[in-house]
Amino acid sequence: MIIARLLSLESWKRWLWTVVRLVLMAGLSFVILYPILQKISTAIKDKSDLYSPIVVFIPEHYSLDNFKKAISIMDYWHTLFNTFTLSAMTTILTAVSCAFAGYAFARLKFKGSNLLFGGVILTILVPPTTILIPIYMNLKDFSLMGLIPLLTGKSVNLLDSYWPFFLTSVTANSLKAGLYIFIFRQFFRGIPKEVEEAAYIDGAGVSKTFMRIMLPNAVPAIVTVLLFSFVWQWNDSFFTTTYLTSGKVMSTQLASLPHNLSIMLEGGVATNKDPFYMSMVQDTGILLAILPLIIIYLFVQRYFVESIERTGIVG
Repeated sequence: MIIARLLSLESWKRWLWTVVRLVLMAGLSFVILYPILQKISTAIKDKSDLYSPIVVFIPEHYSLDNFKKAISIMDYWHTLFNTFTLSAMTTILTAVSCAFAGYAFARLKFKGSNLLFGGVILTILVPPTTILIPIYMNLKDFSLMGLIPLLTGKSVNLLDSYWPFFLTSVTANSLKAGLYIFIFRQFFRGIPKEVEEAAYIDGAGVSKTFMRIMLPNAVPAIVTVLLFSFVWQWNDSFFTTTYLTSGKVMSTQLASLPHNLSIMLEGGVATNKDPFYMSMVQDTGILLAILPLIIIYLFVQRYFVESIERTGIVG
């Protein structure tokens, strides 16, 4: 009798925990998906549905005019190509440079390594706005520690080009690079030292051991860093709008979308336009900007989840 009651109590606990877990998952999914579903609903609405009291999520009149206007204003296909090129370039260079830095901090002990790694952690904690002005001035009058003026007679302005992204990525100083170095360091520290020692005994040097032994075993960390870096660079507006003042990438085009829309509409004065309609077109532009990321996620989410799990276990 007692055993039967205990079994009944355990079954009730399992049932209750299942209900609680489902409620939490449903609530979390709603919080994440609600903005996307709202933008999809707004993008396919006709302008007349904005003022219909019966229209909330499901439009009464479906229309693709918002997509056509947003694609035209943003020069979407050209902007998509530029953004993909920039994100792919910075992602690959950042992953390579951060892998080197992470391996050095994990395995190559030298005087001051802990202090330097503390500086890496500091780059994660310090807000980027605090170092924006020095970075901007250095890139505006780039001299490479005085070497360029010595050769050409004047410094070089690297702003409004891809060079700032290239230089910061190569030197492991790009967006969120401190976090990527930390991920690689923790992963490499989790690999047994006996693997490296066996390579050293076979005559391999540090670079060959890194390329032939450590890097192939770091695939989970590499996939994690590649995906994080690509998504954050794609969505970045802070550094992108600072470095590229006239370049056509998603963040700059989204920032200028309301102004360009007001010019396209009759009169060209933003204050005379319908703010609700302008918000509708802007939401459509945002949806177009995140749509490639959603498509990429659908294809790579399995590898991403596996990499996150393996990175956490090994690191």
